[in-house]
Amino acid sequence: MVSQKVTIKNPTGLHLRPAGILCQEAMNFKSLITFNYRGNTANAKSVLSVLGACIKSGDEIELVCDGEDEESALAFLVKLVDEGFGE
Repeated sequence: MVSQKVTIKNPTGLHLRPAGILCQEAMNFKSLITFNYRGNTANAKSVLSVLGACIKSGDEIELVCDGEDEESALAFLVKLVDEGFGE
């Protein structure tokens, strides 16, 4: 299991479009991918779970990847968040 904290940079936080991108990209990996936010854990492969976390711009989340491709999954998703999901 690997994890890393990242800060959401999108001006509107994780609204539907970036949440969809996060889920779509997370599903490309075999690992279990979740994130921790304010004491709660959300499934990064579920749009409803991501949206339900109500993450705003400037919020810090901890991405957690556990599985055979955990290292590559974490590196890819951290880069995706750092680049603001292309916004």
